[in-house]
Amino acid sequence: MPSTDTAPSGGPASTLRSKAKENRRQALLSAAASLFALHGFNRVSLEDLGAAAGVSGPAVYRHFPGKQAVLADLLVTVSQELLEGGRQVVARNADPLAALQRLVEFQVDFALVKPDVIRVQDRDFSSLSEQDQAAVRALQRSYVEVWVDVLTRLHPGTDASELRMRAHATFGLINSTPHSVRSHGRKMASGTARPLLEGMALAALLAGSRTTP
Repeated sequence: MPSTDTAPSGGPASTLRSKAKENRRQALLSAAASLFALHGFNRVSLEDLGAAAGVSGPAVYRHFPGKQAVLADLLVTVSQELLEGGRQVVARNADPLAALQRLVEFQVDFALVKPDVIRVQDRDFSSLSEQDQAAVRALQRSYVEVWVDVLTRLHPGTDASELRMRAHATFGLINSTPHSVRSHGRKMASGTARPLLEGMALAALLAGSRTTP
């Protein structure tokens, strides 16, 4: 007769193990973002990642088949989160101006919370496999179109290519500022940075529109 002491599949013990595994995976991704941003993808080893996340180097293989898979998971996941978050913002705000304001706030929040991921994306994107590069680009294009759809309602008759340029320019403004300020040895205060970035971004996005915030 089978032992009755073993927790059934999908029971509390299994749930706790799954949660612990996911927590370790997230710790590894967080360590990867910090270390890749600081040293560059090619100068960080799996042993470095494991040590930063509190696990042994070989234990990293329980979560990722290799270092490139860590980079792929980091950049694909964040691209998915941006796309899903952007779509949710638009779904919750029927008014296009309100939707644009919330999108800007959403992007600024991302840039202030995850400047390391932005740095890794900018510097180490080419270290991804061609398949993963294509996946990230596809997600990012879809995210841009979320913005373009909103901008089209605020700038009727404007060519979509111009609206994409506005969106990309806004991402450049928002994404580069927190990291560039920090890299010069000064910590940017979120309370100061946030309204400044949001105001500048909205001004660029709404230039020429009859709608004002």
